[in-house]
Amino acid sequence: MTLAEYLTAQQHLVEQALDRNVPPESCEPEVIHKAMRYSLFAGGKRIRPVLCIAAAEAVCDAPIGVENAACALELIHTYSLIHDDLPALDNDDLRRGRPTCHKVFGEAMAILAGDSLLTRAFEVLSALPHIDDARKVRLVFELAAAAGDKGGMIAGQVHDLEGEQQHPTAHLLDRIHRAKTGALLRASVRMGAIYAGADDHELAALTRYGEHIGLAFQIVDDLLDVEQSSEQLGKTAGKDAEQHKITFPAVYGLERSHEMAEEERLAAHTALQPFDARAIRLRQLADLIVQRTA
Repeated sequence: MTLAEYLTAQQHLVEQALDRNVPPESCEPEVIHKAMRYSLFAGGKRIRPVLCIAAAEAVCDAPIGVENAACALELIHTYSLIHDDLPALDNDDLRRGRPTCHKVFGEAMAILAGDSLLTRAFEVLSALPHIDDARKVRLVFELAAAAGDKGGMIAGQVHDLEGEQQHPTAHLLDRIHRAKTGALLRASVRMGAIYAGADDHELAALTRYGEHIGLAFQIVDDLLDVEQSSEQLGKTAGKDAEQHKITFPAVYGLERSHEMAEEERLAAHTALQPFDARAIRLRQLADLIVQRTA
């Protein structure tokens, strides 16, 4: 199976899990479920849940039901996008090639849709049917920490907002993106490993991999904002510079940023050495993250 075929298969699996775990639009109150599903099913790459599944597969063959744990990551990610796009934060009108949630449903309903997706993620984890309670608790803690205010996504968003008023430095950049983007990508890999029953050595290796791809992902994201058009990205290009964001190109320049992304890709490959052929999909995903054009 090629990587493209693998991605299509896993994305389909995740889509089915999301559909099962989120109420239909006909469920009362209808408007909130329409808003949630509008953003959730807007055509994302599902890279976080796919990483979760691939990490679980590196630990054991065919981990049953891991797609349900994986979809919790997409619920958190989508909530963060809805809130990021709000006028009080990034004030964006376009996401994944169509109007953002608050442009369609209004700011109040977009806030509630994000809140609902966040809450549902933990409901999904607490009800996982194929693992014991101890692993459920570990998964809940892992996702909460990655999304939270102490070194997690919320902390990164706070540093990002504060950084708009500061001179861009390597220290500020690292503090923002290891939390804002890196924490959830790292958690994606760790959650797959935990679900599949990884031992301490396996979890440590996959954690290192997650840290490297998390950094690579953000470097490439920053580069794409400079180098691609809004049509190619499916969101407004050039927003980082317009809002004086602290980014890798702003701190290191374009050439060095490209070099750094490649260094992180190679380091991610090195971290996977203990898994040999079992980690082929994780290696391919690291390559995809660095070589993508949107």
